Amino acid sequence: MKFKHLFITILALLAFGQKTFSQTEPNRNPGQGEGEQTKRGLIDDSTKMVYGPKTSLYFLQKSLRYNKPEKTPLDTGLTDFHNFEPVFKSGNKYQDLGNLGSAAKPVYYQLPAQIGATSGFNVYDLYYHSPDSLRYFDTKSPYTKLEAFYGGGNRNILNVAFARNINPRWNIGFNYNTIRARKTLNPNARDDNMVEQNTYSIHTNYRSENEKYFLLANFSRMHHAVFEQGGIIPLEVDSTSLQFTYEDAKVWLSNSRATDLRQDYHLYHQYEILKGWQIYHVFDKKKQSVSFWSDLTTSDSAFFNQYNNNRFINQDTTANYHHFSEVRNEAGFKGDFGPVYYNAYVKFRTGRMTSPNFEADNRFNEVYVGGALRGEINENWSFEADGEYLVPNGYRINGYFISPFLDLSYTKASYKPTLMQEMYRGNHYQWTNNFSNIGVDQIKGEVKLDFANISIRPSLTLNRVNNYVYFNENQIAEQVNGEAFMVTPGVSADFTFWKKLRWQSEVIHTTITGDAEDKFRIPELYVRSRLFFDGPMFDEHLFIQFGVEGRYKSDYYAEAYMPATQQFYLQNDFNVYAYPVLDAFINLRINRTRVLFRYNHLNSGFMSEPGYYVTPEYTGLKGMLDLGISWYFFD
Repeated sequence: MKFKHLFITILALLAFGQKTFSQTEPNRNPGQGEGEQTKRGLIDDSTKMVYGPKTSLYFLQKSLRYNKPEKTPLDTGLTDFHNFEPVFKSGNKYQDLGNLGSAAKPVYYQLPAQIGATSGFNVYDLYYHSPDSLRYFDTKSPYTKLEAFYGGGNRNILNVAFARNINPRWNIGFNYNTIRARKTLNPNARDDNMVEQNTYSIHTNYRSENEKYFLLANFSRMHHAVFEQGGIIPLEVDSTSLQFTYEDAKVWLSNSRATDLRQDYHLYHQYEILKGWQIYHVFDKKKQSVSFWSDLTTSDSAFFNQYNNNRFINQDTTANYHHFSEVRNEAGFKGDFGPVYYNAYVKFRTGRMTSPNFEADNRFNEVYVGGALRGEINENWSFEADGEYLVPNGYRINGYFISPFLDLSYTKASYKPTLMQEMYRGNHYQWTNNFSNIGVDQIKGEVKLDFANISIRPSLTLNRVNNYVYFNENQIAEQVNGEAFMVTPGVSADFTFWKKLRWQSEVIHTTITGDAEDKFRIPELYVRSRLFFDGPMFDEHLFIQFGVEGRYKSDYYAEAYMPATQQFYLQNDFNVYAYPVLDAFINLRINRTRVLFRYNHLNSGFMSEPGYYVTPEYTGLKGMLDLGISWYFFD
């Protein structure tokens, strides 16, 4: 089904569904004292119910878990709306392959979310809506969000979200997301896609009438398919290969495909035994199936021959397959003692990594104990400490301090290498390792200087990483014995001139030293800046932002990408040179509808270089127009 047909079908289904089902009126429970006040707030002078972004509230699981029942109104803001792709939303702090949905990795070192075993196949994490990131709703009317983004060159995204209250204490909803991104390099037809993704999730939240019991549950599934290209063939291999012809570029791969299938079941529930003291339980069941297929009887074999001639399994076809699964159960208690929150838990994880080419499954069983302590002096002053111990040789300790003028955090961790780094069996690469844990110390600080029309945030991040595991120049997992020290000062600023003109900027500088400094490829300088008009027009019937946004990274030997293993690896030959990129944008909002226009690479053709790279042999976007629209419906 084509993109537009699918979009029309979903609109029709949603319209039918909203006519078929009635919505329970909000706060009709006579035991809830705020019901009448809330009801009065939803009625205007004409006695009609007024629903909108402020009546459809959402919250995250962490708010409930940490006893901070914060419900947030829906976002109708325009700032950054034009950056609809995940990489652009990050401020281009991810390195990808120059196309929507392509493999991506953080530019800067990131602390691991899990200190225990993980699959190691994470280049598509950026495009997955994980269970802990899902929103749970409390709606006063049926809520629907429809978003359609049409990027130049047929880089398209469709997002659909729906939620409704069955009664004032029970809400259900679903999300549906697609990506269809045509190849930016050498497409053969309009629908010759590089990326095809379908993702959906369903979610529900419930609280008992006496509000002692809460339940959150969701199911998520993602199928992400990428038709790999291997990058542009360099001139030294083919003298007729041109680097910035985009649609006419010569690429390595045309008969190779990677897939990442994920499926998660998640449950969180808690019960209040005594006032201010709850017990809780978390259940997760996850699986991830990762595959790569290539026809080696075609010219695609030349791509792999440039690295090695290995054909461990089949001479004619590469069919790599790895499957990761885990089950997690966590049980604990938590509560509040005055202004202090406390939490303690025990967690058990069991899982395995399998492959048809493994002699035996790579299994793991992990037991954790952990806890947290948080104190809030008032809304502006707080501290928090939490820790987790993986029996017998892993841990993470975090400490936070938040004030109106200064935020500080410290993390010390020892975490496991990924299962993929420990054992891998593919047609071109195979290894078995016994790596030790990776260690990290991180200190972060930010000074907050906020005035009437000026906000300045100087910051500093210090990292010490030892026993780091990476993929070397031969695309093989390796561990370095030395340490790397990263000193990363930065500053962000937001200035408002003449009430409606804003200038937002961020500058980050990175220095790396130590025996392992060359194992981290991070640009020395990162700059992002935006100058735009921001204000209402036509008696506030129209809200508009328009301006320009630029980004810059200093030159560095960025990691290259190997599709067969789905990993980025070190290389020392291709300099991803410094190149400023300028985009122009217009964001509009009329009532609850937002519209964007963005022209990418506005300065194309005005620089000494004809274009820029984001990864070795992968060019960034050429000049093209993007547009998008987002609707909210509340009836």
